[in-house]
Amino acid sequence: MTTPLYVIGDTHGQTAFLDQALDWIHTDGGDNARIIFLGDFEDRGPDSRGVIERVMTGMAQGRPWRAVMGNHDRMFTRFLDDGTLTDSRVKTKGLDWLNPRLGGSATLASYGVENAASRPGDEVLAEARAAVPAAHRSFLAGLPRFIEEGPFLFVHAGILPGVPLSGQTEDDLVWIRDPFLMYSDPHPWLVVHGHTALDMPFHHGNRVNLDGGAGYGRPIYPAVFENGQVWLLDEAGRLPLVP
Repeated sequence: MTTPLYVIGDTHGQTAFLDQALDWIHTDGGDNARIIFLGDFEDRGPDSRGVIERVMTGMAQGRPWRAVMGNHDRMFTRFLDDGTLTDSRVKTKGLDWLNPRLGGSATLASYGVENAASRPGDEVLAEARAAVPAAHRSFLAGLPRFIEEGPFLFVHAGILPGVPLSGQTEDDLVWIRDPFLMYSDPHPWLVVHGHTALDMPFHHGNRVNLDGGAGYGRPIYPAVFENGQVWLLDEAGRLPLVP
């Protein structure tokens, strides 16, 4: 890969951190920098609507930006589609999307739907459907579950090791943890993912985790992939990211 490819992990409604990351990318790669977003645009942070709008606007302007679906994107769209509040992959039984731990109430607040976790569900759903633009719903629902490019696979959560892409389930692509995180042998690609929050992005050798914890108030550090090497970006420029 001779043209730099920039990748941004989970953003979780953090517009200030996203804008900072985009500024660093612009400084390094200019107006036409190619960017892949690893999903989870919403929940927990204060401005999910603003994050989604920024990414959609960039794409509409013709910027070479792409994105994959995350588990929080799926929870948001499922709620709007049919009122679903729980996901079978959430380990804590009874924890629903509106709970502050998952952050759906913060997402709806960014669209003007206040106090969602403490109000009747039917009322909240009707108000949310009226408040969330159809374009936002279409954007999130249409996100691919992975992007394969050369020696890289970009996916939100990871893959089930040893299973071809054609056999991967959506649940694993947006939710998987231990079977993927505990696997240390090479994959057919260098898998670039988010979903499992760390203090900072980390290169594990067979995978690169770019979820630096924006959902918990930590900055977003984008990565650069070029000529087989990986760097993180910050205000000082590129910092090598090696296993």
